[in-house]
Amino acid sequence: MRVLLFGATGMVGQGVLIECLQAADVSLVQSVGRTALDQQHSKLRDVVHKNLLDYRAIEPQLEGFDACFFCLGVTSAGKTEADYSHLTYDITLAAATTLARLNPQMTFVYVSGAGTDSTEKGRSMWARVKGRTENALLRLPFKAAYMFRPGIIQPLRGVRSKTSSYQIFYSLTRPLLPLLRALMPSTILTTEVIGQAMLAVVRRGASKPLLEAADINAIATQGD
Repeated sequence: MRVLLFGATGMVGQGVLIECLQAADVSLVQSVGRTALDQQHSKLRDVVHKNLLDYRAIEPQLEGFDACFFCLGVTSAGKTEADYSHLTYDITLAAATTLARLNPQMTFVYVSGAGTDSTEKGRSMWARVKGRTENALLRLPFKAAYMFRPGIIQPLRGVRSKTSSYQIFYSLTRPLLPLLRALMPSTILTTEVIGQAMLAVVRRGASKPLLEAADINAIATQGD
């Protein structure tokens, strides 16, 4: 399996990268982002690309992949709907439309969020934008596309959030999250579970395109 990974420096992306590098059936993980990764691995190829709205210069490097895990995202805090739409919808669709053309047999997995509004008409700005992004992705001619909607995520294996407010939350709740995860495994996910579930939907698919936290946990724990 050859995997493209966007957002490898973020909290979810870090966890997904770890799972991909450890998977025996993954031969290549190619990260695409504005900044270089600070790690090396025999399976890892790092492509630094500054303009995330235009991929014409690197199209040859984006061909021949079985899956794309799109973990790139930003918080909506302090942003207008136009700004958040640009960073969420525009950047995601720029990559996805290019990849759908170059890799029509690709499985595309997008990290959305719990509470995303598929109607695109609700009161929550971020939920509307995420819903519009999901809907647009599901219309693209991929082999398959899955929208992951995690809520609370427990970072494992040294994974950290780049968003300072999130990292403060995870630091404060670190002693409590494992207990809550044990009590509510279908509600609180780990970065490990998310990565394993992404690989699983590429290997064997899923019964529906919109996957909530409980669905993600179930897929990850089903085994091969």
